[in-house]
Amino acid sequence: MIASGKGVRAVAVLEASKGMLALLVAIGLHAYAGQNLSALATEWMTHLHLNPASHYPGIFISAVSAVSPSSLTLMAIGAAAYTLIRFIEAYGLWHNLRWTQWFALVSGAIYLPLELYEVVNHFNLMSVVVLIINLLVVGYMYLVLFPRRVSI
Repeated sequence: MIASGKGVRAVAVLEASKGMLALLVAIGLHAYAGQNLSALATEWMTHLHLNPASHYPGIFISAVSAVSPSSLTLMAIGAAAYTLIRFIEAYGLWHNLRWTQWFALVSGAIYLPLELYEVVNHFNLMSVVVLIINLLVVGYMYLVLFPRRVSI
């Protein structure tokens, strides 16, 4: 049988961290919703000592310019909703609520095929690390929810 206290709390901290990151994204998207994104992207390129007229910075600037303020607002709302879900999950895991253990298992398992696809098709260290962490979380939550019976 697996002792779930500290491990589940570690998963809660991970989920809260994802929520904090999503909150920062939501705030950033909201802050830039009314801005002239093309001018802002050009300013960033100049600040990074990149030529805004060169190929890759130009692609970035044109992609940013195509995003409408209403799209940014919708993305900010989506990020805020994701933040709320992650914080609720973290709270429930911290307090050892059974339904959040199920939620952690299912929500983690849903991403596994996408993460595996990323590792296979766009191999890099970050995609491998994300896949391994998610496999550990899903595996651990499975063991918490379905403990093995030890027979003597």
